[in-house]
Amino acid sequence: MLKTIRKLLEARAIIMLMERFFRLGAGAIVTFMVARMLGDEALGVYGVVMVWAAFLTPLSSMGLNNLVQKMASSQTDPQQSRTILQSALWLRLSAGLFFALLMILGFAVFYPHYFAIGPVAISTLFILQSFSAMMLCEYDQNYRGHFRAVALSKIVVSMLTLTARVVALIYGANVDMLLLVVGIEFFLTGALQYYWQRRYAPDEPGLSFKYFSWQSSKELLKRSSWLWLSGVVSVIYLKIDTIMIEQMIGVAATGQYTAVARLSELWYVIPVTLAARYYPDLLKAYNNNWDSYLCILKKRSVQFFLMAFGIAIFMTLGAKWIMWLAYGEKFVPSATVLQIHVWAGCFIFVRALISQHLIITGNEPLSLLSHGVGAILNVLLNLWLIPIYGIEGAAWATLISYAYASFFFLFCSGKTRAHFWQLLKVKAVAPQPPAKPES
Repeated sequence: MLKTIRKLLEARAIIMLMERFFRLGAGAIVTFMVARMLGDEALGVYGVVMVWAAFLTPLSSMGLNNLVQKMASSQTDPQQSRTILQSALWLRLSAGLFFALLMILGFAVFYPHYFAIGPVAISTLFILQSFSAMMLCEYDQNYRGHFRAVALSKIVVSMLTLTARVVALIYGANVDMLLLVVGIEFFLTGALQYYWQRRYAPDEPGLSFKYFSWQSSKELLKRSSWLWLSGVVSVIYLKIDTIMIEQMIGVAATGQYTAVARLSELWYVIPVTLAARYYPDLLKAYNNNWDSYLCILKKRSVQFFLMAFGIAIFMTLGAKWIMWLAYGEKFVPSATVLQIHVWAGCFIFVRALISQHLIITGNEPLSLLSHGVGAILNVLLNLWLIPIYGIEGAAWATLISYAYASFFFLFCSGKTRAHFWQLLKVKAVAPQPPAKPES
């Protein structure tokens, strides 16, 4: 029994899930405390700023995460792999700072009432968020199998910043202090990722501009352009409801919806983490044999959907009790919103694998198209349903748009439609010949 537990704790997927759950759980604890100690309006302000921080993430990531890993691992020359990784790091650092400055300017112009609450904290948050560029080091270490130290160090950072935020709230801090600590967490996490990259690869040179290559950068940007735009559009369709609620109903309603979204989206860490864990396996299977690849993809897709379905059932049945326990009596009326919103997870779970499939098979433009149509659909549905049903309407808009953008878009393309039918027909155990047959 102890041996089995030890093996589970040493498994890459379990460790990565523990890390992501701890970090997301820390954010949830802060949300609960803000709701109980500062009220729904303060939670609404906190939610709006964090939504804009979420918009900044895909802008600065440039769609390079999995793509860099794929391109670097396919090189036979270590020098070329090094050039690709360092060029990507410089691109992301530059983009992070550039878009952070634009975000600060936009907040000062379009959200002066929020910006006045904590201009230093908001500006610091956006600037320090640029250090998330070092996530590329984490992807590289995960591919090489050095994942435990990276994950555990992120847990330590989360513990420290969670403690700082809890203490700050207890001593009467406002939202601006919480945002400042979030920015510090971005910086510390990025610095540690770079540290472990240097620790596990001592023979590799540190980050230096002399390894930056315009040729490699152009190739990276050419390959990532669809993923970059897709990431930006995906955040629009994932987060636009919060912005629209704030504009159409008010900040208090935004706080109520933020509370629901935090609980519902808490589970999204599972597919994102597991998909990142299984991506190297899928990539290797694809390079080996198409049927073997489809076999693994089918198995994981069924597992992901069943996990999401079980979570949705649990959250639906216990919604009122969960809302009362997490946020208090004032937020219990929003339980019906949670009962609608949580079912979007069934599509989000499967989409995590579909996104990997689109990258592996070279269908990045379809990823952008699906997210783009999903974003338009979400905005139109919100404009129609929010004035009629309030935040329940926003939850229905989320469910419908997520369903299309995460799964049903597959039937709009002949290529992905064919892949879907092949996925249904593939046998449980596929042959694995030494080489992939030519298409």
